[in-house]
Amino acid sequence: MRDPYEVLGVQRDASAAAIKSAYRKLAKKHHPDANKNDPKAAARFAEVNSANEILGDEAKRKQFDRGEIDAEGKPKFQGFPGGGGARGGRAGGPGGGFEQYNFRSGAGGFSGGGGAGFEDILNSMFGGAAGMRGGARGGAGFDFDSGGFAPDLDQSVAMTVTLEEAAKGTEKRVRLPTGKELNVKIPAGVGSGQQIRLKGQGESAPGHRPGDLLITVNYAPHPHFKVDGSDLRLELPITLYEAVLGAKVRVPTLTGAIELSIPKNTSSGRTFRLKGKGLPKNGGAGDLFVTTRIVLPDGHDAELEALMTKWRDGHPYYPRSDLG
Repeated sequence: MRDPYEVLGVQRDASAAAIKSAYRKLAKKHHPDANKNDPKAAARFAEVNSANEILGDEAKRKQFDRGEIDAEGKPKFQGFPGGGGARGGRAGGPGGGFEQYNFRSGAGGFSGGGGAGFEDILNSMFGGAAGMRGGARGGAGFDFDSGGFAPDLDQSVAMTVTLEEAAKGTEKRVRLPTGKELNVKIPAGVGSGQQIRLKGQGESAPGHRPGDLLITVNYAPHPHFKVDGSDLRLELPITLYEAVLGAKVRVPTLTGAIELSIPKNTSSGRTFRLKGKGLPKNGGAGDLFVTTRIVLPDGHDAELEALMTKWRDGHPYYPRSDLG
């Protein structure tokens, strides 16, 4: 993955607020729901999320700036302390570390050149068998992978779920770029844009630990609800007589329809709050906000027009008086 500062387009001394703002803009721009005809949108969206996982976390950002973790958040092998290239077998790279070596089982030594054996190097630095696995000289060897040359074995895929699936949790099948398919359990309350990491389910390469699978979850558009964090919003059409006389009307929710009492003289745009009928959050649930919209009958209704004319002449009122 690219440098997270480059991905988010911010300077290395950017403030936390600037990073948050850049992330929000890019997440909105590259969200798969807004780029349905772009097959690469999901990958860009996942990259932006990964960059924010590093820079949006103060501790991880400091680790990255110090070179302790890479752009994927993986720890880097920094080499042994001491520096300098005077001892036989030491690497000649920056800092005198061992980044360019790929250490394997002890019996066969190590790759990377140099006349001194691996055990001799350890003896010179740590005074004997320090660092040997199991504490025995010549026993089980080391298995170090160079952080600077480790291949990126993580894989990123996008998955779309319905709001009902996000609310209840579900199990879906995902197809990897390699053609492999997995059944993935989606927990109840998963958020749009949230990533699920499956350890060891990424690509594999000889001599390296398998990468992880990063699944970015997105919500499918819903015919009725709009998502507002963990809350849902619904526009509810009502008739003129329901608004004037009051009524009980059926309202859809993620768990089934319920009845909502519309009081007399309800104006269009009035909002009702149904507690706990939103998406799950922190052991609870968000709310459903229902906003009324008065809908007149199709076509011309002579009786309704006559009634409104009589009512207008006998009961005039001015709802726009405050507009000047």
